Amino acid sequence: MLAVTCAATAALAMMLRRARLRHERAMGERGWLLERERAAAARAAVDEERARIAHELHDIVSHNVSVMIVQAGAAREVLATMPAEAEAALAAVERAGRDTMTELRNLLGLLAPDPSGEDPALAPQPTLSRLSPLVDRVAFAGLPVEVRVSGEPRPLPAGIDVTAYRIVQEALTNALRHGSGGKAEVTIRWAEHALRVEVLTTGPSVLTGDPPPTGPSGDGTGRGLAGLHERVAVYGGDLDARRRLGGGYRVRARLPLDAR
Repeated sequence: MLAVTCAATAALAMMLRRARLRHERAMGERGWLLERERAAAARAAVDEERARIAHELHDIVSHNVSVMIVQAGAAREVLATMPAEAEAALAAVERAGRDTMTELRNLLGLLAPDPSGEDPALAPQPTLSRLSPLVDRVAFAGLPVEVRVSGEPRPLPAGIDVTAYRIVQEALTNALRHGSGGKAEVTIRWAEHALRVEVLTTGPSVLTGDPPPTGPSGDGTGRGLAGLHERVAVYGGDLDARRRLGGGYRVRARLPLDAR
């Protein structure tokens, strides 16, 4: 009888061990599949963001070329009779040409947008000068926003202007969508050689064990964050996004402003 009991116990232990091994293998395979799905989603997000950036840069370049054509035509008309006006028009052509060359270098480093993709937006390109309507919309939706500007504002290359706006837009949108009340602070710092953009949001604290927000991507996959990194990298800048110990999130970017 004792031998039968021991044999049954050994058999049961063997069955439990095999079941545990099968469970561990299944969990490992599931984790591997989830990791592959996350990686694929991140790659798709980067490709989508590259196409979006390329389209925006295409619009900027097209606008600059149009300015060059108009100004060159005006200079030709008044070159003999109004040399001062002709000189001003040619200076505008030179500025537009320099801007266009910069944006073309950035554009050539990206994938071309898919012709079958989304139709281009008819609204003006978003820039820091259009930040107030964004802040008003976010505040109206329930997230108070305080904006601070330091340094001496000056004209920006169009692509950098769009990128700075997108950083603020992404951070505020995700704070509104996935935050739990609180507020946001947007800081724009104009330094001599760089534009610095920082967005601080409040939320549950990791020190108290409260569940943290999903992060700047909003869906936990890092897609929004990957897009921001891609945008900033186009201009040789850097971006850091992380949870704050006291609660909420911080998105901080530096965009170089090289003298030309």
